[in-house]
Amino acid sequence: MNIALFTDTYPPFINGVSTSCYNLTQTLREHGHQVLVVTPRSSKGKFEVKDGIVYVPGFEMKKLYGYRLTKIYSNKLMKIVKAFKPDVIHNQTDSTIGQCSKIIAHSLKVPIIYTYHTAYEDYTYYVTHGFLDRIAKKTIRYYSQVVANRSTEFITPSVKTKEYMRYAGSDIYVNIIPTGIDFSIFADDKVDVERSEKFKKEHGIGPKTKTFLILGRIAKEKSMDVSIKGFAKYHETYPEEDIKMIVVGNGPQKPELEQLVKTLKIDHLVDFIGPVPAAEVPFYYHLADIYTSASVTETQGLTFMEAMSSGAIVLARYDTNLSGTIIDNDTGFFFTGEQEFVSKAKRIFSLSKEELNVIKNNAYNIVDIYSIERFYNNIMEVYYRALKKYW
Repeated sequence: MNIALFTDTYPPFINGVSTSCYNLTQTLREHGHQVLVVTPRSSKGKFEVKDGIVYVPGFEMKKLYGYRLTKIYSNKLMKIVKAFKPDVIHNQTDSTIGQCSKIIAHSLKVPIIYTYHTAYEDYTYYVTHGFLDRIAKKTIRYYSQVVANRSTEFITPSVKTKEYMRYAGSDIYVNIIPTGIDFSIFADDKVDVERSEKFKKEHGIGPKTKTFLILGRIAKEKSMDVSIKGFAKYHETYPEEDIKMIVVGNGPQKPELEQLVKTLKIDHLVDFIGPVPAAEVPFYYHLADIYTSASVTETQGLTFMEAMSSGAIVLARYDTNLSGTIIDNDTGFFFTGEQEFVSKAKRIFSLSKEELNVIKNNAYNIVDIYSIERFYNNIMEVYYRALKKYW
């Protein structure tokens, strides 16, 4: 089958959508399908086709993570996609490149599958800055309904997103397909021990240091400040303990968080690493005793599953979207506020090696439902159903 995949973010960009699209592309190709990825360039440059990826030039949105807006339509792109002869078009975005996918799908008379990755209502403040925000959210709900109803097949990664679509007023059939993860890259035998020891030495992580990790896009909706404040509270409660926090990623809130750790007087305990290539992400999970996240805006939360598959214990702010994956005191731990962050972290550090292994094994077992093979089979069912509608 020939699949044209349109996305506004693809490696070297690092985020959940980028990872999802990359994993989908790789597993489709490994199963013998032809995939043409269409995505904006990550930097300045001309139109380019390389290794099955069409890089489309666009205008950089500096205040929105460096995403690039392309033209809504391009004759050059249309010719490339037409020559590819796609059986289906799979759109992963509502940006300009996503709008282009709809025009091309309509022109070529092929089914279009849409994956709804992002809860856009959580991002309206980037545009409204609080002014007329309620109207903006209402508009987004209406738009989401229209987009869903105009897709041949509609995919969401979680029940939470499906419930949002019902709230938005759409009664379209929703395929719930969690993003697949290649868990083999997070295995213990993939760890570069020499590099790990060097990193620990450079960042003051000793044999008895208890290490916390935050990883992802550093932005307001990720609520990283909540985890940092919880970490500061832990240090205040147990000042004698040797602890460290590693923050991996980049984004518009980074300067604010750097100032926050200074204000909390924990800047000597928190190291901001900055952005890293996707291939290096497993390295940082393996450094951590606790992976913590306070985000409640995730449609799925790939980092939680990645951390669990790496053997890090997850300490997450409670969100119904995670209730099927993180089972408190069983596969990970939930917190709701600073004090509970402290008590749960203390409980994790007090667990025996045997107790930790039980939790890690429970986590390994539960994330198996997110295997890349299951992901592939579920996606193909949707593709074939979409094709039948065009017979």
